[in-house]
Amino acid sequence: MHTARFTLDPAFTVGEVDPRLFGSFVEHLGRCVYTGIHEPGHPAADEAGLRTDVLALVRELGVTTIRYPGGNFVSGYKWEDSVGPADERPRRLDLAWRSTETNRFGLSEYIAFLKKIGPQAEPMMAVNLGTRGVAEALELQEYANHPSGTALSGLRASHGDKDPFGIRLWCLGNEMDGPWQTGHKTAQEYGRLAAETARAMRQIDPGVQLVACGSSGQGMETFAEWEATVLAETYDLVDYISLHAYYEEHDGDRDSFLASAVDMESFIENVVATCDHIGARLKSKKRINLSFDEWNVWYMSRTEAEVSALDWPEAPRLLEDVYSVTDAVVLGSLLIALLRHADRVTVACLAQLVNVIAPIMTEPCGPAWRQTTFFPFAAASAYGRGQVLDVRVDSPTYDTKRHGTADLLHATAVRAEDGTVTVFAVNRSQSEALPLEVALSSLGLTSVVEHSVLADADPEARNTRTEPERVTPHPVTGTALADGALTATLEPLSWNVIRLA
Repeated sequence: MHTARFTLDPAFTVGEVDPRLFGSFVEHLGRCVYTGIHEPGHPAADEAGLRTDVLALVRELGVTTIRYPGGNFVSGYKWEDSVGPADERPRRLDLAWRSTETNRFGLSEYIAFLKKIGPQAEPMMAVNLGTRGVAEALELQEYANHPSGTALSGLRASHGDKDPFGIRLWCLGNEMDGPWQTGHKTAQEYGRLAAETARAMRQIDPGVQLVACGSSGQGMETFAEWEATVLAETYDLVDYISLHAYYEEHDGDRDSFLASAVDMESFIENVVATCDHIGARLKSKKRINLSFDEWNVWYMSRTEAEVSALDWPEAPRLLEDVYSVTDAVVLGSLLIALLRHADRVTVACLAQLVNVIAPIMTEPCGPAWRQTTFFPFAAASAYGRGQVLDVRVDSPTYDTKRHGTADLLHATAVRAEDGTVTVFAVNRSQSEALPLEVALSSLGLTSVVEHSVLADADPEARNTRTEPERVTPHPVTGTALADGALTATLEPLSWNVIRLA
């Protein structure tokens, strides 16, 4: 195997990592909320019914912004159903997931959940632009954020929340380009509605931060044209446009699956180009950033049959993918892709947080545990803060059916405020170790603090209820730093974290 190489130089950077890059997503879908984060009567439940074992894992995971309450769920959401005494809230049909929503967990409980995670947990609230519109968005904003002295702020106080929630970041609907979406609209229809909603929300709070719906995926027939049309209406009114992408292994084609980040990086770069084209056309000096507010490995091919078989149950087991080592390596590569574009991707949300295509799993009245995908995200959140250095790899390549020629090495590096550097690297080879050499120019680094790797002799190894610690990262020996150069060997099909000081 030929050696992969790159150079790190503090003079060449991509941009500062926004903490919001390590966000997640809680949707009223399956068991994400009920028996996930909220289970009154569980031995570990607190006085509010929140599972303290899950809270501990969420803190360990290192999530920041948490998007809520959807997702497809939001396009039928009546925010009024989710406030007031929990036992008086109405039960509703959730058209998105053919389930019954009890509304026992609502807006106030969501804010309380964030507070118990810690000050790093920021709300990201979606408004319903599927079956509702401007008036309802304004009412929700007033209820959530206005200090006092109005009917809706007074209603919030009467519900026990005297202090406003202070929600700064808002999504203007969800996946409105998708025919599956309740209230699906054309780009022109959605663009006008998003602009009207944004303009009105800014009348209440000029500093509100708004995300317009971009395409639900790069493969959508309307991709790029959708972004261009929506931004032509909203460019001066919004701060972000959204991207959503999920990846899975198709027909045993693992080589392509391991190169999924090639598609993610292309998606990001194409949306950036579209945003900047519209900005140039409008002669605007403003720059639209990207909110990659849904991303993950998701075996979507199983989902349609799961959902269509439902008959309006409460909190059914849905989308409970059990992730392998291979899935975790791909997820780590997707994190690398986001970091490599930190200059424009300034919000990102791993979908979702608990049970539903999630890094954390639970059993009702039972334990909670970490999936394999937990570990790359936790490491990136812990050590991926600071300036992303410009990494341009010289790597052996391989051919894939879906993504063309791909590098075997996928890597980035982040320099923290204290001058330490963390290299994140994936070896996409399924069979061979990959030698790595990194030239360290003017960084003043003298030692390897740690080299940990997520890999396994069985690429299908998974963590389960019966074997919750079957897969964990392990240390690597032999990684060295001498004479301004780092040398390491990356195990086959592996996610690597190399910390330097």
